[in-house]
Amino acid sequence: MVGIGYDLHRLVDGRPLFLGGVRIDFDKGLSGHSDGDVLIHAICDALLGAANLGDIGMHFPPDDERYKNISSLFFLKKVKSFLEKSGFIAKNIDAVVIAEKPKILPYKDKIQKTIATILQIPDNSVSIKGKTNEGIGPIGEGQAIAAWAICELTPLYASP
Repeated sequence: MVGIGYDLHRLVDGRPLFLGGVRIDFDKGLSGHSDGDVLIHAICDALLGAANLGDIGMHFPPDDERYKNISSLFFLKKVKSFLEKSGFIAKNIDAVVIAEKPKILPYKDKIQKTIATILQIPDNSVSIKGKTNEGIGPIGEGQAIAAWAICELTPLYASP
C-alpha cells in the first residue's frame, strides 16, 4: 500500500523553524496551529492515506487547542499507533522539502534518523531531499516552505 502527502505553510517572524522534527537554524519559522512542520505533516498524510485512515486534519483538527504549538512529532507518534492498530507499519518514506532557504542538506541525516526512530524503521528506509523553487512563486520568493512525501506500508503481521 502506498500513500502521498503534501503540506505548505507560510514563513513568519518570531517562530522557530522545525522540519522533520529537527530545529533548523533560521531567522523565520512556519505558521500553523502546531509547530507548522510541513515535512512531518506531509509524511503523516502519506501514512494515513496509504492505510485509508483519513488525513492529519481529521485526526488533529487545527482548531483544537490541545494541539496549539505542539511538536508535530506527537502527530507522527500517534499516526504510527493508528497504523499499528490497523495492522500496518511504515516500510519506506521518500520526501522532498521545497524551500529557497534554508538548505536542507546540513540537517538531512538528523531528520532521517529522527523520523526513522519514531517509526521504528531503519534509517535507510527514510529518504529526505531538499529542492528549491528556482525563485518562482511564494516558495521561490522565500514566503513559504512546502513538502511532498510518499510512503509504502507493509502488513504488521504475516499472512498465514
